Amino acid sequence: MRKFIGALALSCMAPLASANSLSVCVFDVIGANGDVFNLMKDFALEAKSIGVDLELKPYTDEGVAVADFNAGQCDAVAATDLRTRPFNPFTGSISAVGALPSYDNLRTLLATLAQPKAAPLMKSGGFEVLGILPIGAGYLFVNDRSINSASALAGKRMATLDYQKDAIHMVNYVKATVVPSDITNFAGKFNNGSVDTAYAPAFAYEALELYKGIQPDGGIVNYTLAQLTVQIIARDDRLDDETAQQTREIAWSMFPQTMELIGRQESAIPQSSWIDISSQDIEGYQEMFRQNRLQMRDGTQGAPTVYDPRMLALMSKIRCADDPALSECTATDRE
Repeated sequence: MRKFIGALALSCMAPLASANSLSVCVFDVIGANGDVFNLMKDFALEAKSIGVDLELKPYTDEGVAVADFNAGQCDAVAATDLRTRPFNPFTGSISAVGALPSYDNLRTLLATLAQPKAAPLMKSGGFEVLGILPIGAGYLFVNDRSINSASALAGKRMATLDYQKDAIHMVNYVKATVVPSDITNFAGKFNNGSVDTAYAPAFAYEALELYKGIQPDGGIVNYTLAQLTVQIIARDDRLDDETAQQTREIAWSMFPQTMELIGRQESAIPQSSWIDISSQDIEGYQEMFRQNRLQMRDGTQGAPTVYDPRMLALMSKIRCADDPALSECTATDRE
């Protein structure tokens, strides 16, 4: 009798475990066999433990994934923050140019955002961030190793995502030439020589064959231009607040495995392919990027208003806590 009652209780509970069912448009440039899609499968597996069933739909075109989400074809979308920024400008500003120079900085930020006290910031305009997964630092791939400074970029053709307003502003700032591109074709343009530079995380070296574009005289500038993430966005009425917070904590719990994956991708690039730059050049980059972030925070100097000031201030605090000697930490125009 006791066993029967226990079984009956479990059967009554079963529908509750699957009450939250969401379809997710998942962008992965490789498709269902890509690293991002595999990470999302792990995320979905963990989500089952809190009663959330995710149906993952692979997309190799990020624009189509987001468009289908907007059209109601999916309950949620997993895409790069470059595309999801309109849904939540706060978390969409994580990839602000030069704002998180190290993975330690990124770890601190994501740990902070996974806390319950940050939950209100995860909602914006009827949408909610259900998780943030890092996909690696963005690096500059060049077809000529002499393109190793901001001044050397003048006149060079740069593959630039046509919807990424901050990147377009930066390209114009260094007097390079914007070549409008998207995630589906920028690699091909770089590999066939249509552009001189491309911007991507380490996984693109193999997955998108960018090793072809840096041959024979190019390389990868060993400086973090930005930290790129995949963000899982849903309409904010799809999950209750407690469950949404649990999904964000699941994503944060995956940080070690995502960083292990990124580490393998970066280690797989031959050392000879990296282009090291001087500490003086690094300091110059940091100040140049800081000034540009301020411009794109305030919409000054002809810059578009792109970055959320709250995120910029948080990342500034993280940088200065990590290295109080930075000149920006005593600047009068703090972020």
